[in-house]
Amino acid sequence: MRVVVVSCNRRLWVAVAAALLAAAVSLQMGLAAAVGSPQVPAMFVFGDSLVDNGNNNNLRSLAKANYYPYGCDFNGGSTGRFTNGRTIVDMLGALLGLPYLPAFKEIENTAGSRAVGGVNYASAAGGILDETGQHFGERYSMSQQVMNFERTLKNELGRMMSGSSLRQYLAKSIVVLVLGSNDYINNYLLPSIYSSACTYTPPQFANLLLSHYTRHILALHSLGFRKFLVAGIGPLGCIPNQRASGKAPPGRCADYVNSMLGSFNEGLKSQVELLNRNHTGTGAMFLYGNTYGAFGDILNNPAAYGFKVIDTACCGIGRNQGQITCMPFQVPCDNRNDHLFWDAFHPTEAANAVLAWRAYLGPPTDCYPINVQQMALL
Repeated sequence: MRVVVVSCNRRLWVAVAAALLAAAVSLQMGLAAAVGSPQVPAMFVFGDSLVDNGNNNNLRSLAKANYYPYGCDFNGGSTGRFTNGRTIVDMLGALLGLPYLPAFKEIENTAGSRAVGGVNYASAAGGILDETGQHFGERYSMSQQVMNFERTLKNELGRMMSGSSLRQYLAKSIVVLVLGSNDYINNYLLPSIYSSACTYTPPQFANLLLSHYTRHILALHSLGFRKFLVAGIGPLGCIPNQRASGKAPPGRCADYVNSMLGSFNEGLKSQVELLNRNHTGTGAMFLYGNTYGAFGDILNNPAAYGFKVIDTACCGIGRNQGQITCMPFQVPCDNRNDHLFWDAFHPTEAANAVLAWRAYLGPPTDCYPINVQQMALL
């Protein structure tokens, strides 16, 4: 299904998003014909809890979501997704005509057929830096996620393809990277545990992250990938956790947190431009997903997107239900589609729907320099 949006009117965006998501639901129920054939061979995801689909379930970690009420609106129940339903990449995959991706831990050491449509390597509490999130216990940092992909490439995928067929498969597949939030929330903003805030100014820390991030992206490029969507960091100062921190005025976001993210997001967009200039000869395309801008639009005009509650989580404990994530068997709010945030840190399925659509079909202000649909057609 190919859709071209020629207007930036918010109401049109919402209407189109609803139609696309209805098609996505049909796909996930097994009715692939409702959406059409896959637009790319596969999608591979590297990230954190925003897109984790169960990789932490069997790790010795406090960062898990494999219990109710997580997944209360998801077809498969509590799978390890940190939301009430589908994640951004679940929906983005559906829009691309792909089924749900298996978690890396599900396909590790298997015959390989389950990996052919892509694999999700994301891990809750994982970050760009190896030490990020270590107070939660085990997790896969970005460097480990890249190594996990190398294992998949050598074993599962290597058993099915080789030579030019494997190179073409990787070059046509899409890589989605959603990292960086934990490097702030579970590193830089926790000076009692991590020394980074005492060692680096916000711009210096952003440069450190970008240096590591770029090195990992280039490693994936060297392994054969050519199509990349690299998501920026959303306005972390507006999540319920930061609103509940006591450092945000009543009814406002923690502006000092949002302000420090500018160096990272602006630097990431510049890095994407540089990567595109430096790799034109390889047929590569790197996209920057403007998560901060998309979330900002919702926060500035929530009614236009159907949201009524933007400062309080649907489940959790404490002020704004943002001091602790959903407790096991806690009863969540009934009006989940009205809420922007599911728990202290993560969006609801309804919010993920808007973000997925804007990455897939949005203008360059959402996804730069082209959108995911356009990249899929290359």
